[in-house]
Amino acid sequence: MADHSYSDIQRAVRVEKFKIWFAWVCGGILWLMITNATANVAVVSVITQVLLVVLGILSTVAAVTMTNRLNRKADAARRDVLGDL
Repeated sequence: MADHSYSDIQRAVRVEKFKIWFAWVCGGILWLMITNATANVAVVSVITQVLLVVLGILSTVAAVTMTNRLNRKADAARRDVLGDL
């Protein structure tokens, strides 16, 4: 990995973070559309609202966890590229 430059590492991390959070936003928009579409059906509306909240929390935790792990890997790669201990 020593043949990569510091800017390559930064660029790769930025792209991966964008992918993670773009998927999170798209998933949230999709769930909001589904919840809005089922608003007039009594039982299904409640189920989709509960799923929206639960899956929203879970997907947020997953996105933050993936971002934190990516940051740790990027820090290790930066130290490797820059020769820091």
